[in-house]
Amino acid sequence: MEETTPQAKPRKKTKMTVKSIPTDKYLRGGRASTKGLHDKKLRAQLRDEEKQYEEVAKRAAWRELLLPEEAGGVEAEGMEKTYQFQQKHICSAVDFASAQKGYQLSLKQFGPYSMDYTRDGRFLLLGGQKGHLAAMDWQSQKLLCEVNVNETVRCVRFLHIHNMFAVAQKKSVFIYDDTGAEMHCLHKHPVMSMEYLPYHFLLATAGSNGHLCYQDTSTGRLVADHNVRLGRLSCMTQNPRNAVVHLGHQNGVVSLWTPSSGKPQVSMLTHTGAVISLAIDRSGNYMATGGLDGQLRVWDLRTYKTLHTYHTPQPARSLSISQRGLLAAGCTTDIRVWRDCLGSYSSSTYLQHHFSGQQLSEVQFCPYEDVIGVGHSAGFTSLLVPGAGEANFDALEHNPFATKKQKQEKEVKQLLEKIQPELITVDTSSVQHLAKSSQAQDEDDEEETVRDHFRPRHRTKGRSSAANRHRRIQSVRDQERRERIRKAQKTKRKEKKKKN
Repeated sequence: MEETTPQAKPRKKTKMTVKSIPTDKYLRGGRASTKGLHDKKLRAQLRDEEKQYEEVAKRAAWRELLLPEEAGGVEAEGMEKTYQFQQKHICSAVDFASAQKGYQLSLKQFGPYSMDYTRDGRFLLLGGQKGHLAAMDWQSQKLLCEVNVNETVRCVRFLHIHNMFAVAQKKSVFIYDDTGAEMHCLHKHPVMSMEYLPYHFLLATAGSNGHLCYQDTSTGRLVADHNVRLGRLSCMTQNPRNAVVHLGHQNGVVSLWTPSSGKPQVSMLTHTGAVISLAIDRSGNYMATGGLDGQLRVWDLRTYKTLHTYHTPQPARSLSISQRGLLAAGCTTDIRVWRDCLGSYSSSTYLQHHFSGQQLSEVQFCPYEDVIGVGHSAGFTSLLVPGAGEANFDALEHNPFATKKQKQEKEVKQLLEKIQPELITVDTSSVQHLAKSSQAQDEDDEEETVRDHFRPRHRTKGRSSAANRHRRIQSVRDQERRERIRKAQKTKRKEKKKKN
């Protein structure tokens, strides 16, 4: 007898469908109940809306397959604390490519340094207080340009592309290209800090004379010049949600400004002393403020109320919030990072680093990277902060790997989609309510006048229904409009005859 081995049955191939992906986290609450509703139209409308909500949740869950990357983090075991881990411990635990992102540039001769990253996190701009400027592709360690302007440099900012950047020097603001050549010189007043609004092509500058200026970098026109009347302006930031500029003042007040208004939209008393640092998360809901009173406070910009208060050993001279909600505070010689500290209170710091014998000037998280840049008196240092950057990027919005042609096309699209400065408001929902045109307003006025002086008589035998009354009012309205058009045509003919 020949022995026969049983053959394994082939497995059936299961296709991944939208129904097989969980959609609970994308649904906003349960289904709306239609029980007890006698209106058939309302029930049908609610059913259609629920179907649309479910379809949106299914599509969002399906797109999860296109986002394979996940954010990391540092986890402690046992009695360990995450803030006890030093940079050498983190670099030894990560892969070689990630460890190379932590480096230090020794530039003691021209410090302290201010810095800025591009929106895609690819390029780095450094500005030494004694005149040294350097733009580089920090990931490939390729230097774009390096010049010395032989003048005091207070702040540096990239414009809409990495090929152009603005430098706040001693008496005015200069714009340079990626070769270090001077392209333009803006208004003549001492600027302490700057912010660039990429969707509006506006460069907002705050000066020591108390003026807030908006300069259109696409046309070179000065859009607005506001006299704040609260003294020296040393710190400012922008809300990425509505492009409103936040200014910190010496009396502890934070004011919100727009180009279309010469008065602050909102004024908040945040500290008992001067406000020296500001930061806003990318959702635009939370703001962090640092004052000379040694307190770091988190505010809810929807209610303008304080949520949490943290204490720092020295006043926080610079603040930055990462894409994942990590808050970094640069004190005099220390940098402290908190995790999950905006919506809820964090009892201990996430990471911290000490710079011996160096004074910090500015800290900033790098977009889409677990890196924070620190400018200090001895140069620049890049530190690893696991879990800081967004793991997945939108290639249509910010693409770190874009080619030269894609960058050129993006610049043209940005100019075509430029938003006017008049649309910058604190309440973004107010943009939806547009003013009626003159023709629509005239028609509404005509309808009101017709309703005022004409009231149809009541007719019997069902001839005074709502539909019949509306038809009679509409016929009278059309007749008056015809007469008005005829009179306008007669006046035009008479004017033409007089001219001839």
